[in-house]
Amino acid sequence: MGDDNHDRAASRRDSNNSGPGIPAGLLVALIVAVLALFGIGTRYHLSGDVNFVHCLFSVFFSLNLLICYWEACLFFRHDYIEARAGYWRSRHRETGRTPAVEFLATRVPLRRILSPRVWADAWATYSMIDASYTDRRTLGFTVDIGNGFVTPIPTLILYAAYTLGFLPAIAAGIIGAMLFWQWVYVSSLYWVSFFVAGRQVYITRGELYTYVIAPNAIWILIPLLGLYVSVRLILEGNYGILGF
Repeated sequence: MGDDNHDRAASRRDSNNSGPGIPAGLLVALIVAVLALFGIGTRYHLSGDVNFVHCLFSVFFSLNLLICYWEACLFFRHDYIEARAGYWRSRHRETGRTPAVEFLATRVPLRRILSPRVWADAWATYSMIDASYTDRRTLGFTVDIGNGFVTPIPTLILYAAYTLGFLPAIAAGIIGAMLFWQWVYVSSLYWVSFFVAGRQVYITRGELYTYVIAPNAIWILIPLLGLYVSVRLILEGNYGILGF
């Protein structure tokens, strides 16, 4: 009980952090950019070229690695997320502000950029859109923690393979086909579960498209392209589709 009270008190303090630091939204963009540019820069250094398909997947893989960290936070800090969800619900009633937007504007001190509490807030604010993330029994919770623990290694393997070509193209294609298909299937199923549960009636149309349709579309459309790339790698036995 004491720890729970401490988490609740800490969550209230953290939410009003407007001092020195980087806005959470900008920090997300910087982290993804640094991770993606590492692969793009490595390829340019080694081969002297830049390929659009490689750049696209460098960004996507980098984004997924960050999301995987958030999903680990979802699993390990779930009690804290529940406390924060209550806070954001009350704050939304008091201010009328959108919790997700307010969170992205919150300044994060550099010493806390890897703090699980900071990124657990992403789930606390999203739970205003989909309450699944405060309920361990739901599909949304299960598939996201699954992604967080299962996909980092194959993501890193494909990131390296697309950048360096260190794997036989057929092997990279097989790994990609498995990974990309599960993203297409699970993200589509999440959409279905969201509407079957009737959660759309509790949010505005703008919130539906901004926070549910658009983000999950990324995890469907880009993996569909990834499936195409994987099939080409398998059938052609080389990395021509990636420009080398």
